[in-house]
Amino acid sequence: MTEKNYLTQTQLAERWQVTESSLERWRSERIGPIYMKMMGRVRYRLSDITDFEEDSVRGNTSQRASARSDR
Repeated sequence: MTEKNYLTQTQLAERWQVTESSLERWRSERIGPIYMKMMGRVRYRLSDITDFEEDSVRGNTSQRASARSDR
């Protein structure tokens, strides 16, 4: 596991400017990017985070405006 390809909960919270408890709640509610949990430690793959961010782009409140070229 290459560290630069994974973010910790703390790193993702800083990236999105949310609290770590928000990420914990989102995991329990199955909101947000998928994650890995190994030996009690949560890690997010950078590729899953960027996919989630791109899928979250909206043109307005009722429509997606995906930044991805394959959509």
